[in-house]
Amino acid sequence: MPSINTNYGAAVALQSLNKTNAQLETTQNRINTGMKVSSAKDNGAIFAIATSQRSNMGAQDAVRNSLQRGQSIIDVALAAGDTAVSALEEMKALAVNIASSSGDAQNAYLADWNALGQEVDKALKGASFDSVNLWNTTTATTVTTSTAATGNTFQIGFGTTAKAAATAITDITTAATAPADATAASAFADKADAAIKAMTSDLATLGTQSKSLGRQITFVNKLQDALEAGVGNLVDADLAKESAKLTALQTKQQLGVQALSIANQGSSILLGLFR
Repeated sequence: MPSINTNYGAAVALQSLNKTNAQLETTQNRINTGMKVSSAKDNGAIFAIATSQRSNMGAQDAVRNSLQRGQSIIDVALAAGDTAVSALEEMKALAVNIASSSGDAQNAYLADWNALGQEVDKALKGASFDSVNLWNTTTATTVTTSTAATGNTFQIGFGTTAKAAATAITDITTAATAPADATAASAFADKADAAIKAMTSDLATLGTQSKSLGRQITFVNKLQDALEAGVGNLVDADLAKESAKLTALQTKQQLGVQALSIANQGSSILLGLFR
């Protein structure tokens, strides 16, 4: 029999409606954010893991920037080295002409030799990127390769080790005078050969370093993609599933409101007994 003091049916209907409303709010939040764990109150452990991995992804951005900077420094040095080698190849041909000529012709070839030597000098001295010139420094250039506590650096360039081309290029770029005899004239070819051999050796070193940095950049990109996918697996919502759930909960909410309305009408039945 209904009671005017206690409406147990209405209380049960209200509890059920409140539960439905809470579920509906959760589902709507997942749809709005696209995430099933958007804050610590959704799932504290998963939220902590996801936040930690996001910070790791951010650190990988810094690593990639460092690697790309290092690769750019090497690429500029390689471009200057290629220019120098092209000039040295011309100088080798001039060396033959200097040795086989004399007088005004020899002086003309010698002028070309000196001009090319200055081109080599300017190319190598101008090969700077972010104030770093691998051809003009004996200081090691350090590149960050990972977020690990140890073993996270890579040295590019030649560092404190003397560049193979250093002495040979100095001989080439120093202004030359007319050779005194045939022996002195033939020395021009020896200088060109030595410079070409030394430059190609240094270019091989830089090329190997550039390829290494390229591989590490690829790894960092793959690692970031894997971290992003992993975080997504933890926190992303299944929107198709949540959409279907939203429709069901909205229907359940309407039914709950109707049930509560019916339960609230129970006590009014008692009025009929007094008519």
